[in-house]
Formats: sequence, C-alpha cells, structure tokens
Amino acid sequence: MLTDSQIKDAVQGYIDRVLSGDEGAGYLERRAVERHVHDLKHGKKRGLVFDEAAGAMVVKFFSLLKHSKGEWAGRSFDLSPWQMFRHWCVFGWKRSDGCRRFVTAYNEVARKNGKTTDAAGTGLYLFLADGEPGAEIYSAATKREQAKLSHDEAVRMVKASASLMKHVTITRDNLSNLSTNSKYVPLGRDADSTDGLNPHGVIIDELHAHKSRDMLDVLDTATGARRSPILYIITTAGYDRNSVCYEQREHAERVLDGFDKSGGIKDDTFFAFVACIDEGDDWQDEKVWRKANPNLGVSCKVEDLRRKANRAKVTPTALNKFLRLHMGVWTEQSTRWIPMDKWDECALPVDDAALRGRPCYAGLDLATSRDLTALVLAFPDDDGSFDLLLHCWCPRDNAEKRERIDRAPYITWAAAGLMTLTDGDVTDYDVVRHDIGQLGEKYHIKELAVDRLFQGAQLSTQLQDDGFNVVSHGMGFMSMAGPTQEFERLVVGGRLRHGGNPILRWAASNAVVSQDPAGNIKPDKSKANEKIDPIVASIMATGRAMATRDEPVRKLKRGLVVI
Repeated sequence: MLTDSQIKDAVQGYIDRVLSGDEGAGYLERRAVERHVHDLKHGKKRGLVFDEAAGAMVVKFFSLLKHSKGEWAGRSFDLSPWQMFRHWCVFGWKRSDGCRRFVTAYNEVARKNGKTTDAAGTGLYLFLADGEPGAEIYSAATKREQAKLSHDEAVRMVKASASLMKHVTITRDNLSNLSTNSKYVPLGRDADSTDGLNPHGVIIDELHAHKSRDMLDVLDTATGARRSPILYIITTAGYDRNSVCYEQREHAERVLDGFDKSGGIKDDTFFAFVACIDEGDDWQDEKVWRKANPNLGVSCKVEDLRRKANRAKVTPTALNKFLRLHMGVWTEQSTRWIPMDKWDECALPVDDAALRGRPCYAGLDLATSRDLTALVLAFPDDDGSFDLLLHCWCPRDNAEKRERIDRAPYITWAAAGLMTLTDGDVTDYDVVRHDIGQLGEKYHIKELAVDRLFQGAQLSTQLQDDGFNVVSHGMGFMSMAGPTQEFERLVVGGRLRHGGNPILRWAASNAVVSQDPAGNIKPDKSKANEKIDPIVASIMATGRAMATRDEPVRKLKRGLVVI
C-alpha cells in the first residue's frame, strides 16, 4: 500500500505534468488542476482547507480492492495518477467546520477509462470508510437493472477481499455493515418509492442516460440531513442538450472556466473534471486522444481506438458514436447517415431477368398522408451481397404539389416507369395490392415485412389472403437497430447493387438516423428534411433476409408473424 507521502508525490507529479503540457491534457482537465492549485493559495479566504490525510485515505482504500473482470481480474486496484488527483481533491477539500467541501462531483470521461469500477470503489469507500454512522449509499439510475451494473461490481470487489468480507454482509442486491448500521444498495427510478431516503452518498453512473432530472432532484433533496453528503457522478458525453446531464456539463464548464476570473461562476460545492478533446482538434490525430482518454494505454487500448477511428472515417454514424463515446464530444441525436460516395459505388447493374425465380425478401413502408409508399425487394446472393429493386406509389392529384414541397421530380420519375401514380389525393391501396400481387408472380417473395403499427392493417390482411407470408415489423430501436447497422455495413462494404435507381439515391441522401443512449441507431423520419421511405423499406427487406439465414421461416395459417 502506498504511503501518504508517495500518494502526495504521485498527485503532484500529475499536476506538474498537466501544467507543463507533458501530460497531454485537454483544456477542461487542465482547468480542474489549475483550480486546485488556485484554491490551495486562495481558498483559506473563503473558509476552505485542504486535508492531505483525507485525500490520501481514499486512494489507499482503493488498494484494498481487486478488479473482477478482464486482464486485470484478481489484481489490486491501483489508481492512475489522474484518478488519484480526482479523489485527492473530492475527499481532501473541506470547509473550516471539518465537513466535506464538495457536495457534487461531476466526472465526465470517455468509455473504457475505468468509470464503472471507479464508481463502485467510491461507493464502497463512502459505505465503509468515510466515518458516517448509518450511512446509506445508493447506486442510482433510471432503472434498477442499470443501477446494479456498478453495484454488482462493488459486490464482486467485496467478495474478492478477505478484509472487506469481515465487515460486510451480502444479501440479494444489498451490502450491509451491521456494526455501523450502514447499507449500499442499487436504486432505480422504477423503484416502488424513493420516499424516506436519507443518503450519505449517491453514485450515478452514466447520467447522460437520464431523460429527466426527477431522480437527481429527489436524491439531492434527500441528502439535507447529512453533514458531508455527496452526489458522485460518472458519465460519458451524451447527445441530448436539453438533459439534466448537459445542464451539469454546462455548469462544470462555467465553474472551470470562471473560478479565477472576475464575473466568472464560483461554486465551491461543485467539483468538475471533464476529459475531452478541444474545439479545433483533429479527432483523427492520435496525439489528441489522451485528452478524452486519460487512461490511454492502461484500461483504454490504442489499438481499439484505431479500429473504431478507421470505421468512423467512412461511416457518419460510427463517427458520431466515436466522437461521443471516445472523444468526449457532445453530438446531436440525429445524424445524416449514408456516405454518398459509398452509395454511388454500389450503383452496379441489376439484372431483372436473372432475378426472376430467385428467393427475395420484401420491405413495405406504407404511406401516411404525405409519405411515399415504398416496396423494396432484396435478393440475397451466395456471397452475402444483395440486389435491390424498388417500387413506389404516390397519389396523382397532388403530385405536382409534392414535387415543390419535397423538391423531387415525381412526375418525371413516373413517366420513366420508376414510380406509379394512383388516382386521387391519397395512395390507392387497391393498386398497391394489385401491383404487389403481380410482383409475387414474377419473383419468389419469401417474406413481406410491414410496419406493425401502421393503420393499413387491412392491406396486410389482404396480402396474407393473397398468399404472402406477411411479417409485422417494429420501427423502434429494438427492431430496427440491428437491420440498420447491417444495412450500413452493406453500403460501406460495397455489397449492395441498386442499379443507380434515382429515387433510392434521393432517399439515401436524405436519410437521417437517431441513436439511443446505448449507441443503437435507426432511421428517423421526423428529423429528415425530405423523404426516406425507400431506405426504410430497404432496411426492412435486407434485415429480414439476414435474420432468416440461420432460422427457419415461421408460417401461420392466419395472423401475422411478429418480430
């Protein structure tokens, strides 16, 4: 175990390297260090004192813990100097009355930099070694299962330590210390009640996933009876700039930028540490990667970042994911998706005659009042590639108006045989049914996927009666994430042949995807400026073809096959 003197030297060495530029830290990380140094000189005027022994104590506690997963499993948890610095500051700074200075600690770093193990270890310290009788420690998340991720890591750490096992009783989802009447449990917003909580410490892992501020507010309010409570937040960057996490991030930036400036924000209760690349940095330059990944070369591997960066160079959604999760950049939820140079490379001829009789899978995206109705047939080849054929329908009566609104030559496309205009001002589903029936006679359609929530259920039933194997297809992240990512791989890998169809190209250029907190993506019509229906139908068709390669086709005499 390190001595207090060794810990102080390690932290000071980190501070010196950051200030000299040798550490390769970003602006906000450097400002966190400068704030600490500034407060050592001027904090006493504001009733702040630094307790080196308290700062060292938490670092020494971590050495009692052991990793439970991966290459580090079974080894002691030796904090890196940048991690020592954070704990040194959070637990070393106190008010003149001896209570802890920081009530909130906001830590934003990229994935694979030890966040979850850090959060678990911090929770255990507050639970066992912070000197608080009857301590209540909570791992908090929007759902209890998410909260258990860091809590389960804490349980594994206890089980791996003979010294800790002497003091801790482990029951289902609960760590307790009977001698101090303390407990450490996971807590989700979906719990029966958050009333009556009296937390000494709250560990929040991945705050960016919280869709509202309700839970943070409840837990913050509940700490009022404690002398030195703390909300300890660990998160990656997110994409929702209206979220409670971005609110905390903005406050962190203002605190770090303004602590030593006239008129700047001064919040002595808020600790902030943000690791991210700086504005203007080239994310492809490996020299800047350490700014967002202070554990680079330890838990964060350069080879893994290189692989992901190479993918990000050719795929916009992969770029968004790489920037957010690995470079600490707050991105937008929706992103223009398909790289058009890659799409155009897939404009190889499609031999219609050769496709007759070949098995194919259909995706049907039925129109609302303004959308196109699009059917795509996806023909899988033995080498894993696909031929695509598109058929579209649009109401004839408002085709000219739609051309102006959508900035697309519908009438020209119809004259060229690329689109069918149906009589009236809404798409005539009888025509759609008739045309699909003719396609069924021409091609071997094994499955026909239709949006399960669409109001055109009657057409789905009619197509089943016509002999088609209709599959009800969801449009949420659960159903669309896999097919969307597979379609992206087909495009980038040059394994599509779409014949240069101009309607498909137009839809591809319009395509926008949204991502959930886990990084899953799906097409987002609400964010697209123009129509993307043919691409949605393409994703459904190719997705069903891939999904059925390794599973038997399910058949029903009546009703829909549901996925």
